[in-house]
Amino acid sequence: MSLSIRPAEPADAALVFAFVMKLADYERLAHEVEATREGIAAALFGEAPRVFCDLAFWDGAPAGFALWFYNYSTFRGRHGIYLEDLFVEPALRGKGIGKALLVHLARRCVAEGLGRFEWSVLDWNEPSIRFYRSLGAVAKDEWTMYQVAGDALARLGAPEGMR
Repeated sequence: MSLSIRPAEPADAALVFAFVMKLADYERLAHEVEATREGIAAALFGEAPRVFCDLAFWDGAPAGFALWFYNYSTFRGRHGIYLEDLFVEPALRGKGIGKALLVHLARRCVAEGLGRFEWSVLDWNEPSIRFYRSLGAVAKDEWTMYQVAGDALARLGAPEGMR
């Protein structure tokens, strides 16, 4: 059995979107997906992409993906990588594909002199939490993530006087 990892290409937009939908189903968040194949294609392959995707193939068949972007740490004074999504086909889990995707991105961090590699995990996802800990990842329990989206974002970003 062979594993290969490569950057996503424009012809992969439907595959990336399919992985996003499978991840949303797994995370019980499909009802929150607003993304479209076209939108993902534009974000990944437009003129100046700010998000990137690596695809994993097991014996030539699509096996999983890692969707990521660069962030920046003012404390470290360097960029890092934030892993937005990681997904491996359920039938192929346990074959080292997820680890290979993480190692691939960690190597990018080292090669580019980046200061950190981070991601979030849902608190109920014990299999993933155990997996991440086995790789040396440490939960940042002292930090609470916040998000502004939808109507709240529209209100916050509205011009003065229209909030």
